[in-house]
Formats: sequence, C-alpha cells, structure tokens
Amino acid sequence: MHQLAASFILGYHGCDKAVGERILEGDLFKQSNNDYDWLGRGIYFWEANPLRGLDFAREAKERRAPNIKKPFVIGAVISLGLCLDLTTTAGIEQVRAAHSSLVKFVAAAGRKLPENAPGGLLRRLDCAVIQMVHTIRRERGDQPIDSVKGVFIEGQPVYKGSGFYEKTHIQIAVRNPDCIKGVFRVPQAQLRSADQP
Repeated sequence: MHQLAASFILGYHGCDKAVGERILEGDLFKQSNNDYDWLGRGIYFWEANPLRGLDFAREAKERRAPNIKKPFVIGAVISLGLCLDLTTTAGIEQVRAAHSSLVKFVAAAGRKLPENAPGGLLRRLDCAVIQMVHTIRRERGDQPIDSVKGVFIEGQPVYKGSGFYEKTHIQIAVRNPDCIKGVFRVPQAQLRSADQP
C-alpha cells in the first residue's frame, strides 16, 4: 500500500459512445461491481493506453454486450491516492495475506473457494481476494484504499518465442471517484495503432 507513485496518471476508459459523451459533459462514471472483476469493485481504466481502452469496447460489442453499441474511449486524469499496487512487493504481500484469510474464512463457512475461469477473463478468485483486502482493512479501521493497480498479461505472444503478449496492460480500478480529477476527449491521432498511417 502506498502513495509513492507520481501525482497523476492518464487512464483510458472503454465504453459506449453515448455513455462517454455524457461523462464528458459532467455525468459520473458508474463503478463495476461484478464478482469476476480482476481488481474488485471500481471504475476501470487502462493506464497510458487509449488503444487498449478502445479495443476493450470493440471486443465487448463483438461479445454482444448490451451496453456497447458504438465503441468509444475517454481519457481521465487520475490521482491514485492510497493505492493497492500489485506491481510492488508491499501490494503483493497484502494480497497474499488476504488470500490466506479468505481460504480460512471459506473453509470455516463450509463453502467452496471461488475460481478463476480458464482464459483469464473471469477472475472470481482474484476479485474475492481483493475484496478480502478491503474487508480486512475496514475491520481494522485502516484508511480505505482509493485505487487498485495491476499488470495483466493477456493475448497471444507478439512473435514466436516471445515473452511479450499483445494485450498486456496496466489496469487501474478507481474505488474513490474523487481520485478522478478530470476527463478529456482522446485525440483521434492517439487512436491509431503503429501500423496505421
């Protein structure tokens, strides 16, 4: 847990164009609260990656997600605040401890531990562990976490034998909406991939 990162980051949120336009005009983001959300409850952003945000919206439309008719991406200026950063040793240790507590809790309740689905998109176990971090902190009277940050390796190898994957990204789940300091329209030039003119 830290507040050691740079003051602000740029995050990109894939959504339907109508939703994005409303947010650009002043509406609030809606938090995701699915039991399979990788980083638990929050407003999800791709750090420094507008193309991945737009690709997410396109992929959701292809999966026939009812809330995406016209894929769109908006940018946001975000202060991470108190961040559970899964790219740090301290963040990983908190998650490891929360997993241990969750295993004990589930066993005592005679229930089955949630599982992540093959393919990595539905992460019920990871979501439950992150939620356990928040529960533990709340029960101890600790300051609530403002954001959760993690690196996700996703997609196919970039080339044969590669250790790089085409959809690897840093994702942020903002739990405290006050951490979103402003939103902006993403310039079209930033939505072209490197192989486009």
